[in-house]
Amino acid sequence: MKPIVPTLIALAVLAGCTTMTPEERRAADEETCGEYGFRNGSEAFAECLQRIELDRRAERRANMASFEFSRPMVVYRPVPVPVPPSN
Repeated sequence: MKPIVPTLIALAVLAGCTTMTPEERRAADEETCGEYGFRNGSEAFAECLQRIELDRRAERRANMASFEFSRPMVVYRPVPVPVPPSN
């Protein structure tokens, strides 16, 4: 019974890693705005879709900024300069 539990956990984690196509994402966003009470085709509906996309982009930027490798990196590499011989 014990070996089954880690397998089930791994499968559950992998199932959560699915990605949505742009069409599926748009349909989900339209459904969300419809659930908020906005009518499809109205200006408020378009603003709702825009806000969802702006929130998604802001979240993506925040996630990228949290990674150490995404920060600017300065590489210091001294260059040896030959000294002319003294006469």
